[in-house]
Amino acid sequence: MVSIEKIQNMMRRIYFARDAERGAERTYRWFKEEVEELGDAMRKSDREALENEFADAVAWLASLANVLQVNLETAILRKYDNHCPKCSSSPCKCTFKREKVKQSSAAVDPRQ
Repeated sequence: MVSIEKIQNMMRRIYFARDAERGAERTYRWFKEEVEELGDAMRKSDREALENEFADAVAWLASLANVLQVNLETAILRKYDNHCPKCSSSPCKCTFKREKVKQSSAAVDPRQ
């Protein structure tokens, strides 16, 4: 099994020089675009596209974490540590509340 740390290190080896040059803000824009593409693939029910977009979203998240010097595996384990951080249960026993999703009115080209 591949760990989150191994994935993050792989992205660092392959892309860090370019990611660092691009900077955090522009790398974040790329990450956002990949998450939007994941949503598109989900709505189309295209399994291959869905898998590709999950891979892209995770890769760009790892790249962003590398630029910002955040160890994703440590951050996730510190926050979740086998239980919900809000109710401390596993499985989570939080009451579900429906929240409105904020819509962005301006499209931003992540390649900038």
